[in-house]
Amino acid sequence: ELGTSAKMLSIVPLMNGGGLFETGAGGSAPKHVQQFTKEGHLRWDSLGEFLAMAVSFEHLSETQNNPRAKVLADTLDAGTSKYLSSNKEPSRKVNELDNRGSHFYLALYWAEALAAQDDDAELKARFAPVAKALADNEATIVAELNGAQGSPVDIGGYYAPTPALAAKAMRPSGTLNAIIDAV
Repeated sequence: ELGTSAKMLSIVPLMNGGGLFETGAGGSAPKHVQQFTKEGHLRWDSLGEFLAMAVSFEHLSETQNNPRAKVLADTLDAGTSKYLSSNKEPSRKVNELDNRGSHFYLALYWAEALAAQDDDAELKARFAPVAKALADNEATIVAELNGAQGSPVDIGGYYAPTPALAAKAMRPSGTLNAIIDAV
């Protein structure tokens, strides 16, 4: 199970070998959703989710003897490290990088790490063209993501958004969508 977003990771071993990998948001989500629906800018920082996903893959690798999950964990850690060192966290200001942009950068850096690793040839071959396409289209993708900001967004509700409206709001880059949908 993956929890919520913040910058502190909690790992709780569960009975029968399971695990709970979560982070705490501290109650900030309402302000983030208000800004998103008012200005089209989502400042939610998913770092905690990225960290939780990596340790989830690591746990899967260890408990299920799954070498591919280990590659995914290691490369996600590498991608997250580059994301942090490149300062690609969401800004609080409209028309600057938001959650959608930070997810683009994690996808780019994770794909680059998958393309650079030598432990799983199939993953390397599958993600090398993805990494190249994301890198080659970085400026266009970031412009499309940032260009979607500055106007109100209708997601069809606060607690239970309409899936089609939420997808439209969260996927404003046709260039990025085409690359990801082709994976």
